[in-house]
Amino acid sequence: MKQVVHVIRKADVEKEYVKVLQLELDYELATLFDAIQQNDEMEQQKSKKRLAEIHRELETLNGFA
Repeated sequence: MKQVVHVIRKADVEKEYVKVLQLELDYELATLFDAIQQNDEMEQQKSKKRLAEIHRELETLNGFA
């Protein structure tokens, strides 16, 4: 029974983490858009790097889901 509860809790935590990552994704896309509008190459690179990290995390979570 403890194992079942543990698996259910883990799934709930992963679902919440996906929601957080989706919010971060939206924020980073808006940041990238602003950086593009301002021709800020450094900020564009930072946003692209963070977007790639978020993408990897979401792929990892979807692989386990």
